[in-house]
Amino acid sequence: MAVASSSVQEWVKSSVIANGLAIVTLDRPKALNAMNADMTALYKKFLDEWSGNNKVHAVLVESSSARAFSAGMDVKGVAAAVQEDLHTPLVPKAFGNEYKLICAIAHYPKPYVAFMDGITMGFGIGLSGHGRFRVVTERTVLAMPENGIGLFPDVGFAHIAATTPGHGSVGTYMAMTGAKITTPADALYLGLGTHYIPSTKLESLKLALLHSDLSSNAFHAIETLLDTYKVEPETEPLLKPLLPAITACFGANLSVANTIEALKQHQVSADSAVASWAKGALAGLAKGAPFSLCITKHHFAAVVVARANADNDDLSQIEGVMRTEFRLGVRTSTRPDFIEGVRAVLIDKDQKPKWQPGSIEDIDTGDVKAVFAPFETPADELMIPDTVVL
Repeated sequence: MAVASSSVQEWVKSSVIANGLAIVTLDRPKALNAMNADMTALYKKFLDEWSGNNKVHAVLVESSSARAFSAGMDVKGVAAAVQEDLHTPLVPKAFGNEYKLICAIAHYPKPYVAFMDGITMGFGIGLSGHGRFRVVTERTVLAMPENGIGLFPDVGFAHIAATTPGHGSVGTYMAMTGAKITTPADALYLGLGTHYIPSTKLESLKLALLHSDLSSNAFHAIETLLDTYKVEPETEPLLKPLLPAITACFGANLSVANTIEALKQHQVSADSAVASWAKGALAGLAKGAPFSLCITKHHFAAVVVARANADNDDLSQIEGVMRTEFRLGVRTSTRPDFIEGVRAVLIDKDQKPKWQPGSIEDIDTGDVKAVFAPFETPADELMIPDTVVL
């Protein structure tokens, strides 16, 4: 599964402008900028170099294509490697590279601006959602669809979701159902975006960034510029009036079975908007692997509690979340559900995966807890570089 270094450099391009703006351009449009392990490593290499370069004052991340910022990890490549060798080193490499990069982005010492134009899913959210400035457009489509391929919503999304409305319920709803966020108003409501700027203004915004004085206070200069270009969404958030229902169905204290039961009750609500939403949420859950749904619920609830208590719990910090997700990623990607999910959704596209186990009722809670346990060998854990700025 090795990728030629020349291809990686073509897919992840970098440049540094005279005013100190460094730019990462994702340029793998045929794959919707799906990120493989080598692309991720190169991306982090750029960020690490710029972090200590006094001539670089800010970072802009963009796509060469209007269709997608990034659709996520190159899961087909990982699945193919796992099929060849269940113990392939690509698995820890792919997840490890992603999660180390996310930690670097979350604590980046310089302004980090992401143009989240087009499809921004999975690792696409990981590359943007942990950054300081997150620009969404009317073309932005946000989603975490990993349960549908037998994995789980990773890339530290649980860390982000815990801060969403309803004490994290809206983010948990998005993660468990794979629901797509398609309006700028909802992207801002969830906190996934910081600024809504129409796509027609992106080019002029980029030119303004290229000519801005970033030498003294780059954070202030960029925020002022983004505030100048941003506009208010033309509509109200679709999810805001649904918040009571979302909280009642996706609260941290509810199990997957509780959530399904609550949604069935809301499906017959006299409020047609609530009933329609509940029906859609149930359909989203039905697409997910039962084991993945249970992992997701357990993980997201634990992070919500940890962040709410603001204690020394490892899960209250992004590094702790990433260490846990590394265990989950390594273990779920070698379960039969992952290969089957990729086959059904991305290869054969019959949309009829045969999950193991096949229902929520058949899930052993001991098996769920086991994937969260530390590895027997400490050296197998995710090692996050000490160079991350805290």
